[in-house]
Amino acid sequence: MRLSSGRMLEVSEAGDPDGLPIFALYGTPSSRLLYRPHAADAARRHIRLISYNRPGYGNSTPVQGRRMLDDAADVAAIADSLGLDRFAVWGHSGGGAPALACAAALPQRVVAAASLAGCAPYPAEGIDWFAGMGELNVEDFKLMLDNEAEWELKSRRDADSISKASPLELARIFATLLSEEDRIALSSDELAGWMHDTMHEAYRTGIRGACDDSLAISQPWGFDPASIKIPVQVWHGEHDKFVPFSHGEWFATRIPRAEAHLEKNEGHLTLFVGRIPDVHAWLAAKF
Repeated sequence: MRLSSGRMLEVSEAGDPDGLPIFALYGTPSSRLLYRPHAADAARRHIRLISYNRPGYGNSTPVQGRRMLDDAADVAAIADSLGLDRFAVWGHSGGGAPALACAAALPQRVVAAASLAGCAPYPAEGIDWFAGMGELNVEDFKLMLDNEAEWELKSRRDADSISKASPLELARIFATLLSEEDRIALSSDELAGWMHDTMHEAYRTGIRGACDDSLAISQPWGFDPASIKIPVQVWHGEHDKFVPFSHGEWFATRIPRAEAHLEKNEGHLTLFVGRIPDVHAWLAAKF
């Protein structure tokens, strides 16, 4: 899809082409490739499920200095091109904050939004941002804050390792981020295969998309979650080591009237695998 600015965004759709439009914003690094069970659930519920490569992923044109509200503008531009006046949006992990940006910036168009395992802003008052986070993410984020050039070199090395890894080897690469619940989830051939494919797509033309996702977390978001007026669900698992449970608690106390699902028996990947049907049902009911 070519925008009026001349930029290109790659978009994928699944489910019912005449169904209720819901955007699915995947994590960091990730891509437009829709997880098959999510697409199948969308088809059963007569949902038109839409995803896209954020700038810098795949062949989507990078945007220097991309910020959180820029993602909301891109979702709106895609909706315009598809002729959609109203839509819902959910985001998982690195897609959680962009979903909330849509909720804040597009209240006349977004009927409801859901954030699953999303990161709180960095820094954020009232939260120990790194407490409970796995070693790999702590190391990467702190290096980004301390030495951006060195962090980008490491990101290129990490992307190369991920691109060369088989689906089964992903559990080794992400070992410090996997709770027991998530380790079991990633033992599924379907999830491991999708993660392998979506990361290959994400890194197909370089690391810019993933790096800009992370940088946007640590820059001013351009909106206060407390300003969100539309219905929002916040999901987070207590056994999440990718994005600690306290991040979900932070959103739950700051987004007005948020419907919080702070789950004692869930991790990061288990929400992605098992809870999207619940999210789809809730969002569909808001149209």
